[in-house]
Amino acid sequence: MNDERPEEDPGQHGQQEPAPKRRRRGPGPFTLLVFPGLVTVTGVAAFLALTGGLPTPWPEDTRAQEAAVDIDPSYIPWLREAASACTVLEPSVLAAQIDQLSGWSDDTDEFSGQKGIAAFTDSEWRTWGGDGDGNGDSSPRDPADAIMALGRQDCALAGKVTELRTAGRINGDLVDLTLAAYAEGTDAVTEAGRVPPTAAAYLAEVKALVPRYRALDRTDSAGGAGRAAGALLAAPVSPLTITSPYGSREHPLTGVTKLHTGVDFAAPQGTAVAAARPGRVVFAAPTTAYGNRVVIDHGTIEGKRLETTYSHLSSLDAAVGQSVEAGTTIGRVGSTGLSTGPHLHFEVVLDGYYTDPRPWLVPAG
Repeated sequence: MNDERPEEDPGQHGQQEPAPKRRRRGPGPFTLLVFPGLVTVTGVAAFLALTGGLPTPWPEDTRAQEAAVDIDPSYIPWLREAASACTVLEPSVLAAQIDQLSGWSDDTDEFSGQKGIAAFTDSEWRTWGGDGDGNGDSSPRDPADAIMALGRQDCALAGKVTELRTAGRINGDLVDLTLAAYAEGTDAVTEAGRVPPTAAAYLAEVKALVPRYRALDRTDSAGGAGRAAGALLAAPVSPLTITSPYGSREHPLTGVTKLHTGVDFAAPQGTAVAAARPGRVVFAAPTTAYGNRVVIDHGTIEGKRLETTYSHLSSLDAAVGQSVEAGTTIGRVGSTGLSTGPHLHFEVVLDGYYTDPRPWLVPAG
């Protein structure tokens, strides 16, 4: 009917007892070469601050530790989607784990064989890994795949410790017990009846990092019709029925295999298409391939510019320069341009690069 193929199911993965780990990776070459110099510079700055030469750079209010999240903004929707798989897990905890494991570096630890930002070994990846972003490849080096796999592992452990606590075999906070099970295994937690002493150091390290990522747990303030709690973007059409996902595919009309830069949502001709977030319309006109197309600039998120696009519209109900709110009708579903039937081709563009729209629209909870 239109130019899409059904979305592939990335599949289910078994839930087995993970091997006890987890120690933060040792310093890499950059740390060994550069860090001593940074320490020296920091020491000088601190001395000058104490002697009145410079205003002190250290926050006196501990609330200042909850600073803006300094990670790639494209990771944020995946952290929220991964955490939404269970009620115990929060995005901030997942982010803190990754920070503790790798410092967000995707280098391989040659000694332990850990790969990617979530530090999976090959054997662990066979259990928990999957094609989280639907691009046709499953790799611990793919940040989206790694984040989703870590969330899957954590939620499986959360389920186990919840059952054990319900049965009266262990006691303690479920997040603490889940992290302890991740570090030492559920058998060690069961034997101790609580967080085992061997997991205390890992638990302390992760929990010390959590405040840095608290902003990930907060619902964005954009609001709007169709908005899911914790999602960054409201649904442009409802329901969100995917007929062709983001990723490499053969175009049904041109026969060319290339990146499908957005997601196609099935919808009847004339269905209202809504802005996914407040912003300003920067393009609204007919095009050859996309048909009637609208592009909205939503400003910046974590320092990167966010835009959304809406294509193959039967009509344009927005004009360049117009300010819109989430839920404002900007056009109607159609089949203009290179299309085989009515649908909405929806794209998310982050700092000029196409990214998978699905996690931006997935409910976080």
